[in-house]
Amino acid sequence: MRFIDANVIVYAVLKPKKAVPPAVAQMKAAARTIFLRVNAGEPVIMTTVHVSEVANVLEDAAGLPLATDLLSALLLKPNITVEPVAADDYRESVRYAMSLGISINDALAVLIMERLGIEEIYTFDKHFRQAPVRIVQE
Repeated sequence: MRFIDANVIVYAVLKPKKAVPPAVAQMKAAARTIFLRVNAGEPVIMTTVHVSEVANVLEDAAGLPLATDLLSALLLKPNITVEPVAADDYRESVRYAMSLGISINDALAVLIMERLGIEEIYTFDKHFRQAPVRIVQE
């Protein structure tokens, strides 16, 4: 099982309003491939915080109806595990963030991955290069 970062879902589902650079187009295509595999049943895990990140971006960019439809569909899929996050998890992720030099939510993902024995993450966030995880972008 792999962790799936919020940016994969956002890249996969949001349509750009204007032309994007080739590098962004490649990321969007790779994100769609990952998203389709997850939609077809590949098991992944994310946290409630990362679901919230997706919700915030989708509500802002695409409006509430699309955001609620997509999140409802994601949350009902049996192959997507949503791991709860407690205040103590966030406290610990602050320490991880400072030691790894990454954002608090990225550190939270690393913390949960380590706790669950997950070594790979679907992400396009370059900050994870500084973390003890294997980034998968295909």
